Amino acid sequence: MYDDHKKKKHKKHIVIIGAGAAGLMAACAASDRGASVTILEKTEKAGKKIYITGKGRCNLTNACDPQDFMGHVVTNPKFLYSAFYGYDQQQVMQFMTDNGCPVKTERGDRVFPVSDHASDVTRALLSHLKGRDVRIRYHCPVKRILTFEEDGTVRVAGVETQSGEHVDADAVILATGGCSYPSTGSEGDGYRMAEELGIGIIKAEPSLVPVAAADAWCMRLQGLALKNVELTLGRPDGDPHQKSGKKKKKPLYKGFGEMLFTHFGISGPLVLTASSYMSFHDHPEGYTMHLNLKPALTPEQLAARIRREIDAAPGRKMATVLRTLFPQRLSEEIALMSGIGERTASSVTDKEIEELCGLIRDVPILAVGTRGFSEAIVTRGGLDVKAFDPSTMECRSVRGLYAAGEVLDVDAHTGGFNLQIAWSTGHLAGECAAEDAED
Repeated sequence: MYDDHKKKKHKKHIVIIGAGAAGLMAACAASDRGASVTILEKTEKAGKKIYITGKGRCNLTNACDPQDFMGHVVTNPKFLYSAFYGYDQQQVMQFMTDNGCPVKTERGDRVFPVSDHASDVTRALLSHLKGRDVRIRYHCPVKRILTFEEDGTVRVAGVETQSGEHVDADAVILATGGCSYPSTGSEGDGYRMAEELGIGIIKAEPSLVPVAAADAWCMRLQGLALKNVELTLGRPDGDPHQKSGKKKKKPLYKGFGEMLFTHFGISGPLVLTASSYMSFHDHPEGYTMHLNLKPALTPEQLAARIRREIDAAPGRKMATVLRTLFPQRLSEEIALMSGIGERTASSVTDKEIEELCGLIRDVPILAVGTRGFSEAIVTRGGLDVKAFDPSTMECRSVRGLYAAGEVLDVDAHTGGFNLQIAWSTGHLAGECAAEDAED
């Protein structure tokens, strides 16, 4: 506890830890309500992670129907209802446009700056803060959150910086981010500060991250990109198609799109999304993924296609026949897996064709880990949302302490959803912190 708590000044002061997306939006909302705001940022500039999102273009939100939005939130979607419906995608797009960053909507309802420059998103936020009572202090890491007790209630008093300075505050907003892309300053500081106050932490893991595979054939296909394939993530306790009683076990994830083979395993949009459903901490044995290379064809249509190719040149080897269906390197691997690649096409039986079709539609891949936080787009885990009021983002056990953005145990698919979570929770935390300070 911080015993040297001073009387509050007339103008309410809010300290925000972190000048990322959530922290900057919180500052905008709080200063709009008339609060004095100080942002403490450990690095040399604001919005470092914003600059690298969307490959430098910044996919700042997703313009899908608001009712569909929650379907893209993987962890704790219900916690977001108040924040999201209080400050949705249309309001974010209007905010950016009003502050000098016009936006455009592309494939998949992904929203980007018209300029294609992520720096314009940060510039819009900083532009909004100009002329308001907001101070940003760079190279100013925070050591701990200071509290005091009043009438049996623990309340925020301010923060202590790493240099030992005490900064008084009527409210503190924790917006330190998670652990992904630690080079941007996200190193899990918020977890440590919250844990010191007795707030529960859900173990942080990389999410939206490339996946390491145990299968050597994946590595041999390094650099090969596939389109229009289907990827299914099985549950750790068995095959997603395995029957449990009379019902089939529902897979953790099933998606259609693009993927990429790498020197360590697999990546690409399909794989990144699938990774958000994996926890190698809970299931170190790994996950079986199932790759359907021809999802647009039924088993019967695929078998008929293979028979046509065999009939066209019965003297060819099956490995050569498969080149009419797949890129050369992939056809070689399928031929090897099937065990009939060196056979003459005319010698292959109907049963073997049926088995080959089964393999093409269900190639197993054993996922044994991820590439870690340095390559993860977001963090899975963080501050337990049960410790926070979803209607205000205020901590239930420490009055005047709020949290927003990736530091919370909330994450979503790629496509602008995670930044929208940062905008929505940051805006709600900023507004409520200012109101609470006024009260």
